[in-house]
Amino acid sequence: MSSTEPAEAAEKRHTALDAVHRALGATMTDFAGWDMPLRYGSERDEHNAVRGAAGLFDLSHMGEITVTGPEAAALLDYALVGNIGGVKVGRARYTMICRPDGGILDDLIVYRLAETEYMVVANASNAQVVLDALVERSAGFDAEVRDDRDAYALIAVQGPESPGILKSLTDADLDGLKYYAGLPGTVAGVPALIARTGYTGEDGFELFVAPADAEKLWQALTEAGAPAGLVPCGLSCRDTLRLEAGMPLYGHELSTSLTPFDAGLGRVVKFEKEGDFVGREALREAAARSEKNPPRVLVGLIAEGRRVPRAGYAVVADGDVIGEVTSGAPSPTLGKPIAMAYVDAAHAAPGTPGVGVDIRGSHEPYEVVALPFYKRRK
Repeated sequence: MSSTEPAEAAEKRHTALDAVHRALGATMTDFAGWDMPLRYGSERDEHNAVRGAAGLFDLSHMGEITVTGPEAAALLDYALVGNIGGVKVGRARYTMICRPDGGILDDLIVYRLAETEYMVVANASNAQVVLDALVERSAGFDAEVRDDRDAYALIAVQGPESPGILKSLTDADLDGLKYYAGLPGTVAGVPALIARTGYTGEDGFELFVAPADAEKLWQALTEAGAPAGLVPCGLSCRDTLRLEAGMPLYGHELSTSLTPFDAGLGRVVKFEKEGDFVGREALREAAARSEKNPPRVLVGLIAEGRRVPRAGYAVVADGDVIGEVTSGAPSPTLGKPIAMAYVDAAHAAPGTPGVGVDIRGSHEPYEVVALPFYKRRK
């Protein structure tokens, strides 16, 4: 490395599909220390492919952590806010890990793979934080926390055509596989955990495989999906897809300064489960506060004009700042700019008049709407 080359360039991590992305001409970007495909061609075309047909994503930057042992369930019930012991084998649950003060460390999906084995999937940017917290919280439990980030590649196929595409490559019972469930199977001759999960608002699957098998599986899905309109998709359209679906992104809608109740996701906190859990008392107080006097509320905003709001822009009404945009982008599906924003409760009702976004000094009019912006047809 030359002395003029930035140090971080040497530390960037690459997925098992890195050569495939480059051969496809992907525009690459640094995401949480990983070199990831941002787009392959048109972001809008990739987005629309997922809404109308299917898209193929490399999500191998996500953080897999395995928790095993006789007290694996008890550990996760203590460490996380959800009722993980109540998850049946073969099912998954969306949950969160919080600090003792109730602040969100990360949002997670936890898969119960066997009676005493779970896989926790953390966001790439928080994987180390989650791993460290689980290891620390495992003291006194008969359970092992294992960093399995290097043991998996993760490929997602998302969109209405994804079940048909996957069925052509596996004899696993996809029809019987419910949303937020997973089963071991073989896809194109590759052993995989097949999960019916995703982050696009569409039906779809996430396939956890050995990194050495990732390229073979990607090529098989590409070939099987071509007649149905499947295209490779980057992180850029993943962001607009999840935004339309009203799904929160850590670092935008979620952070350590917010509790799940502040984010409108208090439903993930299960006070009724047995035993103590980290953050229980602080979260009880947060729940009471949000019931009596809700702070800012997460809402959707749809532009009346063409100017695109970005994270950090002020939401205004009658000349006063009433909130802040957390995520914003042009919506290919709606044909207008959209945003998620935390706004004062008094201005959070859909249709509240006089709300705008301060875009470089100009107050652009926006309509307040309930989330999500988009729901797929069942």
